[in-house]
Amino acid sequence: MAPDARKPGTGINIFIDDDPPITGARIKVIGIGGGGGNAVNRMMEAGIEGIEFLVANTDLQALKRSRAPIKIQLGSRLTKGLGAGADPGVGREAALEDTDKIIEVLEGADMVFVTTGLGGGTGTGGAPIIASLATELNCLTVAVVTKPFHFEGRRRMQQAEHGLRELRECVDTVITIPNERLLHTVEKGASLPDSFRIADDVLRQAVQGISDLITVPGLINLDFADVKSIMAGMGMAL
Repeated sequence: MAPDARKPGTGINIFIDDDPPITGARIKVIGIGGGGGNAVNRMMEAGIEGIEFLVANTDLQALKRSRAPIKIQLGSRLTKGLGAGADPGVGREAALEDTDKIIEVLEGADMVFVTTGLGGGTGTGGAPIIASLATELNCLTVAVVTKPFHFEGRRRMQQAEHGLRELRECVDTVITIPNERLLHTVEKGASLPDSFRIADDVLRQAVQGISDLITVPGLINLDFADVKSIMAGMGMAL
């Protein structure tokens, strides 16, 4: 930075910064499994700025439908491009099969949001593995997840609770959204797809609410260091 001129009568040097601007925090969102992929699509449709979007899934067809620019097929040898069959064990092994690919796409991030719908296979089993890798890369790692609707069954709820316990061990903060509570905001007679779309949008709002504090100038003047000091090691947020 060099002095450009002296304002007459003030004795104040006016500086013009000809150096390249300092870039802000690098934020990545990775949607895991079907629910996470849908949430990422919703975020991209909403035009959230300043974030890099990724998706990871065992289901090759779901990956092809994703809007995300970076797509990771998990466990291609294990599942042959099919889903995890609602088995978190398969989701876990699929993520472990491709840790090198996951690390490659997460490297360089300052903050990683891991988002998924807990209860199924890929998201429930894979999210803790991916979150652990992000944490090992010294990223501020925040999990934003939904828990199943009651009508999805007891097994999915039990799997979700187990996956949530695993996530708590490997992230800085977990934001949990119980889908059942969302039913109170849905009009009576709403279709099943409408219910899941609302769940996707709540995931979007949770991520955007935090990321906008960092990426969008506004009344609340927070930078990444502020957010990190608040959220690092915070544990359960909801």
